[in-house]
Amino acid sequence: MAQVPQTFFDALAVRTWCGLALSALGRAREEIDAINVYPVADGDTGTNLYLTVESAATAVEAVFAGHEAGSAPVQPPSLADAAHAMAHGALIGARGNSGTILAQLLRGMAQVLAAEREATHTDGAGLCLALRQAADAARQAVAHPVEGTVLTVASAAADAAGGAEGDCGAIARAAHRGACAALAATPEQLAVLGRAGVVDAGGRGLVAVLAALVETFTGESPGMPGLSELSGLAGAAGRGEPVRAGNAERSQGAESAEGAESAGGPAFEVIYLLEADDAAVGRLRQRLDGLGDSLVVVGGDGLWNVHVHVDDAGAAVEAGVEAGRPYRIRITHFGADDAHTRGGERPPRERVQRAVVAVVPGEGLVGLYTEAGATTVLARPGEPPASGELVEAVRRAHAREVVLLPNDADLRHTAAAAAEQARTEGIRVALIPTRSAVQGIAALAVHEPDRRFDEDVVSMTSAAGATRYAEVVVAVRESWTMAGICQAGDVLGLVDGDVAVIGSDVAATAEGVLDRMLAAGGELVTLVLGDEAPEGVAERLESRVREAYLAVDTVVYRGGRQGALLLIGVE
Repeated sequence: MAQVPQTFFDALAVRTWCGLALSALGRAREEIDAINVYPVADGDTGTNLYLTVESAATAVEAVFAGHEAGSAPVQPPSLADAAHAMAHGALIGARGNSGTILAQLLRGMAQVLAAEREATHTDGAGLCLALRQAADAARQAVAHPVEGTVLTVASAAADAAGGAEGDCGAIARAAHRGACAALAATPEQLAVLGRAGVVDAGGRGLVAVLAALVETFTGESPGMPGLSELSGLAGAAGRGEPVRAGNAERSQGAESAEGAESAGGPAFEVIYLLEADDAAVGRLRQRLDGLGDSLVVVGGDGLWNVHVHVDDAGAAVEAGVEAGRPYRIRITHFGADDAHTRGGERPPRERVQRAVVAVVPGEGLVGLYTEAGATTVLARPGEPPASGELVEAVRRAHAREVVLLPNDADLRHTAAAAAEQARTEGIRVALIPTRSAVQGIAALAVHEPDRRFDEDVVSMTSAAGATRYAEVVVAVRESWTMAGICQAGDVLGLVDGDVAVIGSDVAATAEGVLDRMLAAGGELVTLVLGDEAPEGVAERLESRVREAYLAVDTVVYRGGRQGALLLIGVE
């Protein structure tokens, strides 16, 4: 369906842009991955940019869904709300060096777009300011900016936009042309690109995002110029001779980058979200800068995304602990990936026959699932994983056959989309529609990777289906439920997704839920305690089971920050 061009930059334009950018990066992902040689030739820049924008688009859609679910007449979200959602979604979903920088670019734009809370839209002049702030913010977030990268492309886009006049469409076109010209010149600025005969992968991704911005405001996609066209753009922009591999002039930054590459570079990429104040982050930057390179710290208002390449991954995480509370910690060992080996020194890693990929709602269960052999995807409260994140986890499992456990009814469609994508890559994927982490635990308990795939899936599906699940949560607003009207602050006991008990005490409500579940029988009760569960609730429930239900065993796990106060499974 053709897009309706947006005259001004309003909330709907933000939504349209995110959707178009996601589609553009989806089409270009493999191409961008293939030309990824800097700062590390790990072949994932396109994928990382796609996942970052997917997270941004999901956050914006959630804002629109919230408004559409309100009372009639439906009011669209404000520009500020949509821009904030875009920036926050990109921040929490940012992947890799380029994805982290893109998140800061979007955050810089949001700072301008959301400056006036009551404004419904902005014009071409506002878009110019947003692009300028984006480029400046991204450059400031990188510890040691290097020319010939996405930073150069972003700055050129902002410069070109600043020299143009007109509506948002005219400004977007100028920014896109400036970005294309800068992208064409990147091999002349960064020696590693010149030797490989490619343009910068991160910059290529940004050009795709800016092309989507043009389409948002004009209804027409400018497309992506070919290499010969890029060369002509570079010459027209006064940036030297057309692009030729191996004929690049080296900037000072490029020379230092080449030296790092020839030396092999750090062994690990470390990424995490961090809750910390500005002063602590300032100290963290200094600490991490001394530990490694490719340091990018983006964010603000107490939430940051930290990316760095180091030899001592533990020290990088410890620095985050000293600064605040790190989570969603991701550590990648470069040497373990084929893309990081040189001269064919390491043969391709053999795929395992079968693996389990599971979405886990809290840090406490990650260890349990990992010990059971699963590859995990952490889903924090209010931050469900996108389909691209699940696809990446399936790839990370590096197996011919994968059993996927979403562990959340709301993730069913997301997981189905991820499974379909993985199947197109030749991976056999079975989706078991687990609706709670306790059903996933039951499925993992009967998992046997040595038996036939279909038999294993049937056994795991049967175990999950035979496990009733419940959760105890606190109501955030007055609402109608299956058990009556609840007020904000009431304790709710949900059985199989429906409110069954409304109370004021956590332990008493949990007992009521447990009695309802065990009335139909059961042999094993699984309790998963959240961080905010009151002391003694597990002991009280264990005592209740011992006294009232003979021959029923109880097992207790600590779930960490999982959203619910308590998860209960009965099988």
